Amino acid sequence: MTENSNSTNTFQNIIKELTQPFIDLFKSSRALWGVNLSYLLEGITYFGVVGLLAIFFNNFINLDDIDAGRMVGIQTAGITLAMLILGATVDWVGVRKAFLISLSAMLIGRVLLTLSPDLGTPGLWGSAHVFAMLGILGIIIGYGVYQPAAYAAVKKFTTPNTSAMGYAMLYAIMNLGGFLPGLISPPVRKAYGITGVFWVYVALTVAGILVVYFILSRKAVEKAIEECSQETKEKIANEKDEMSDMTLKEKVRFYLKNFPLKDFRFLYFIFILIFVQTLFAHNWLTLPLYTSRAFEGFVSENFEFFVNLNPILIFILTPMVTALTSKKNTYTMMIIGTAVMASPTFILALGPTFTNLMAYLIIMTIGEAMWQPRFLQWVAEIAPKNMTGIYMGIGQFPWFLTKVITSLYSGWFLIQYCPADTPPSEMNTQMMWLIYGLIAIISPLGLLLARGWMMKGFKVKHEEK
Repeated sequence: MTENSNSTNTFQNIIKELTQPFIDLFKSSRALWGVNLSYLLEGITYFGVVGLLAIFFNNFINLDDIDAGRMVGIQTAGITLAMLILGATVDWVGVRKAFLISLSAMLIGRVLLTLSPDLGTPGLWGSAHVFAMLGILGIIIGYGVYQPAAYAAVKKFTTPNTSAMGYAMLYAIMNLGGFLPGLISPPVRKAYGITGVFWVYVALTVAGILVVYFILSRKAVEKAIEECSQETKEKIANEKDEMSDMTLKEKVRFYLKNFPLKDFRFLYFIFILIFVQTLFAHNWLTLPLYTSRAFEGFVSENFEFFVNLNPILIFILTPMVTALTSKKNTYTMMIIGTAVMASPTFILALGPTFTNLMAYLIIMTIGEAMWQPRFLQWVAEIAPKNMTGIYMGIGQFPWFLTKVITSLYSGWFLIQYCPADTPPSEMNTQMMWLIYGLIAIISPLGLLLARGWMMKGFKVKHEEK
């Protein structure tokens, strides 16, 4: 009887631990719901456009594969670099204005990109190409402000009870946005072409601006702050008052004094993650070609499905994993999460089978769900007053390096170990994934070995000095 009672209590505790963060989040402010809805629309638009961008430059601007790929690389890497430069915008103008500025810049950019084939002559450095690049510039500038603003908003509009789930939901929603274009785009593209799809995403950008203007209104922001805990309200008030009393020269001096690149533990923490982050880049640099070349039959014929499994799995798993681990130590979760994410790469080193592929995708996604949202939450929470945006921007800088570095060697590995027009039996993809696994496992090992040094100065939240 006692054993049954204990089992029942344990089960009830697990259910409560799993459901309570969702209950707290659903009771959160209108402003936070506005942020999440805007982020969903922007996620659909961003991933929808980037998935067709190389084909667009091929078919409409008349660029070859190499130059079209460079255009995609300029946008994806440029956005991450822009976060480093423009992340402070949200600290200077506030969350709501930062959203409106960023979405307006992206709207102009997407309109120019869509119209570019009709605005000039095609070809490399032709006028159509120039207009398309101006469009990409608008998207880069806008997104460089948008993402830091989104995470700064979650920090501002959540309480200690809802913050972990708030960050997790934002990350999950981004990945849902990465999955939905696969449902939206094909029927529109078949009926109206790629430019027709781009016009749909222009309309979604307008919808995102309306969401921010009407749902994330000034009154909603004020009410969200009012609903925060007293400690959070006092912190926000102090930040606002301090910034309002500063001159431009004082603001610059403040930023230089507190610039995150001066914190060596912070630098080590974000840069050691580059190695496991290479697996993110392989999702679009390696997996599409690996699944289409190294497999035969169902997997090869439907490789897009397997390539896009990660975003929808992240959307499903991230909130649940976060609910079960939100009270765990952040640094410990980073070690465990990166280890879980890196380990299934060695399963692919056993050979290209359906079972190995699914095991890799599922286990890797669980690991990603364990550490990536916690990392973003940690960066936002340890940021000094008035510096959330710039900390988020610099926290994303290693991701910029990962995209660049991984793209430099991934093509060579495919040529060597997974070449085109070669029977799968004559490939050596096992060696390719073994090397990638050895690269990825450096992150959890580096975090583990540096644990003593890191934990001495490791901050859970920003502390006043």
